Amino acid sequence: MPEITQTRSRAQFLRLAVLLLVIALGPALRRFGYAADLPFVVVKYGGSALWGAMVYLLVALVAAKSRRAVIAAIALFVAISVELFRLYHTPWLDAFRLTTAGALLLGRIFSLWNMLAYAIGIAAAWAFDPARR
Repeated sequence: MPEITQTRSRAQFLRLAVLLLVIALGPALRRFGYAADLPFVVVKYGGSALWGAMVYLLVALVAAKSRRAVIAAIALFVAISVELFRLYHTPWLDAFRLTTAGALLLGRIFSLWNMLAYAIGIAAAWAFDPARR
């Protein structure tokens, strides 16, 4: 039993480490992507894929005992819900979306392509999840 607990806590630690790396990569991609000669599509939608991976990792940290498929389904639901929430407008919400925090958390413009990028990011996080044993 202690071995299972150690494996779970090691997986959670690795998930947290990867989460922090993903969070750091998002702004770095936006800032240095074009300078590194990355294609437009990678710079434009890579951040959305990283955001999807971040959502997966956050859900995985909160629901550590859930199966990875359930974590991925919840993460996809959250990501799509946030994207659909962009269709809702009020003055205070639009003002928040214009801030850096609002843009990073909620985004500004609805895009079906972002949903695809989220799904790709979630799938990648699912495939490389440290708890995938």
